[in-house]
Amino acid sequence: MVTAGGVRLGRIAGIEVLMDWSLLFIFVLILVSLAGGVFPAWHPDWSPGLIWLTALGAAILFFVSVLLHELAHAVVGRRGGVTIRRITLFMFGGMAQMENEAPSWRAELMMALAGPFTSFALGILFAALASAIAGPIEINPEDPAAAFSALGPVPSLLAWLAQVNIVLAIFNLVPGFPLDGGRVLRAIMWGITGDFLAATRRASRAGQVIAWMLMAIGFLMVLGLHVPFFGTGPVSGLWLIFIGWFLNNAAVMSYRQLIVRDSLEGVPVSRLMQTRFTRVDPDMPVATLLDEHVMASGQRAFPVEQDGRLVGMVCLRDLNKRGRDAWGVTTVREIMTPVDRLTTVSPRDEAFDVLALLGQRDLNQLPVVDNGRLVGMIRREDILKWLSLHTTPGQPVPA
Repeated sequence: MVTAGGVRLGRIAGIEVLMDWSLLFIFVLILVSLAGGVFPAWHPDWSPGLIWLTALGAAILFFVSVLLHELAHAVVGRRGGVTIRRITLFMFGGMAQMENEAPSWRAELMMALAGPFTSFALGILFAALASAIAGPIEINPEDPAAAFSALGPVPSLLAWLAQVNIVLAIFNLVPGFPLDGGRVLRAIMWGITGDFLAATRRASRAGQVIAWMLMAIGFLMVLGLHVPFFGTGPVSGLWLIFIGWFLNNAAVMSYRQLIVRDSLEGVPVSRLMQTRFTRVDPDMPVATLLDEHVMASGQRAFPVEQDGRLVGMVCLRDLNKRGRDAWGVTTVREIMTPVDRLTTVSPRDEAFDVLALLGQRDLNQLPVVDNGRLVGMIRREDILKWLSLHTTPGQPVPA
């Protein structure tokens, strides 16, 4: 099933699995890298068809490995009290989308370690399977490719998967939030200090430091300098800069989201919603709506009611559905969005969930409905105003 966020792959253990469109790019990149570089270097005698088929199998199994990594987080997290309903596979791996934070530092620690532990276990498993099929693999540090050149297609595929899963586990254990290692660091500091917010702030800053280090190393590689372990080359350097940039943004946004969640925790929509606003009749001419309401107020969206019940919403952009010369004979009903196509919220919903919904739908306001009757309007600016008044000075507030 195709959604706005990508492709729905199905459900595993009650958890929805989505594939983001960016995954296609990295999948093709891995496929081309294996078929055009790794496997031809290992096996120059292989036919192109065999190389591409082996590369395709390796790329698919790599993303299965990433999925298992994220499922480990989700399963252990759910046992520890974290609600996880969805996993999204995207360009840089995967992400288990949590609806709440771990209730204790121990639960956070176990959930964070579950992913890298799974990747390590997969790396060992793939290496063991390769050895079981091809016999013991002895690697000469001076010529590592020689050991792989004697392997068949399946052992070669397994040997590559073993390496990449172990590298994935090691990278994720780097102590920078929101990587798994950063979450381990946060759990340890949380356990020591008892302050979850401060622990997150420190782990997030560690993530930013590591991100800037990666970008600096990538910049040196672009300039042609050889960096131990990382190597050299403009392409690898640009990728490292991109990964560092992504990690820096993820660290900042993860901490910012926590600040927002903390400030809005337990705040119902009824506390923030607007109750004074203009409601219009569905049979009102559009020209009247414009002259008497749009121009006379700062309101940009107008609930449409009939017999005391919400029947739709009309916004400024809806005016473009008819030409200016037709506004005098066109009614609001003809251009409004009917109520059955509207996204509505309840006065008892949490403000944090509504803010997320506004972002997902790219909306500025939502009608608040209780038992079919409009009781208020909740706007993005209402929530941001609350955040500006209830966050500690110096803490970030989303724009």
